[in-house]
Amino acid sequence: MSTKEKNLELERLVFFSDAIVAIAITILVFGVKLDIPAGNALTYHDLLRAWPSFLAFFLSFFIIALFWMIHHRFFCHIRDINEVLLWNNIAWLLFVALLPFSTTLIAMHFQNKPAMVVYCGNVFMITIFQNNIWDYASKNGRFLKTDVDERIILFYRRSCNVAMINSVISLVLAFFFPLAAFINLVARIPSVVLARRIFKLMKLREVKERKLSNQR
Repeated sequence: MSTKEKNLELERLVFFSDAIVAIAITILVFGVKLDIPAGNALTYHDLLRAWPSFLAFFLSFFIIALFWMIHHRFFCHIRDINEVLLWNNIAWLLFVALLPFSTTLIAMHFQNKPAMVVYCGNVFMITIFQNNIWDYASKNGRFLKTDVDERIILFYRRSCNVAMINSVISLVLAFFFPLAAFINLVARIPSVVLARRIFKLMKLREVKERKLSNQR
């Protein structure tokens, strides 16, 4: 297969993935419903009663957004794919597409253990296949671009490990303490953002140090 054909194949996979993620993140809003009897006017109390739906929506929105951001970063560094990467990506998309259903479950049964187990299990499966994508692509650098720094590979591998730990803890907590499982997933959002910020600062500092050393 020529380089042009490989690039086209990779682009098609990325575009297809982006489309599925966009659909999944959009239909989350359909799970936000207000339980208002026919003929009754909307009140602030009705809005407050719907807080589980809003919480579930916001959590899932940001979780999908984080998964997409990381997936996007992965494929900025990946130059080639094969059947294994393709099927791992399809499995990743399968569970991303399932998340709106899981979100509706916890919106309707917020502190219900089975509902939270399904939701956390869903996030866990997305995490597994996202980790598989990077682990397989970065192993020996076979599918990565030649200019990818080893520290970038290590950073994303560690990020994947942290995400996996968070998912496992949430899934275990869901069997006993659904609210704690939910809170643990919420904590995942700022931790990922903070990790990205620290990594960028480290790279900026390294660039400055190189400039200073060159001047000397």
